[in-house]
Amino acid sequence: MINKFLLSILTMFGIGYSKYASGTVASFVTCVIFYSLYSVGYLESRGIYLICIIIIIFFLSILLIDKFSDVFDEKDAKEIVIDEFVGQNIPLFFLLFIPLNTATYNKDFMILIVLSFIFFRFFDILKPYPINLIDKKMKNGLGVMLDDVIAGIFSALLIYMVTLIWP
Repeated sequence: MINKFLLSILTMFGIGYSKYASGTVASFVTCVIFYSLYSVGYLESRGIYLICIIIIIFFLSILLIDKFSDVFDEKDAKEIVIDEFVGQNIPLFFLLFIPLNTATYNKDFMILIVLSFIFFRFFDILKPYPINLIDKKMKNGLGVMLDDVIAGIFSALLIYMVTLIWP
């Protein structure tokens, strides 16, 4: 029973079993969850708690991926999408620290959420250096999680550059 629950964490409660682009679906669901929490004001007062939960999920996922490596066909199986959840949250939480024009804040914030999704998927799918190096060399739970964390960091940096030239 507990193993089924732990496996469901790795698959984001079944999202990883999506027939098509399970990683993209997981990233999209992460964006929807983030926007929902933002729109009800949860992130303003309790965002730090969510960041702590994501850090815990990161370390727990490393352990779970290694523990359940025999359940999946490969180390970075397409069913394991918790890494997309953690990686996608990096540029999303970065958005909370970007000063935007108060007159157009909600529209600009939504555009930046969409851009963070696009940028993260770009880096996660194409895996430019050093993401590709981590993906090839680290065949364990840390490698599965770390390539998405770095994709998230690259996405956040690209979002920052976009906001520098934002009109």
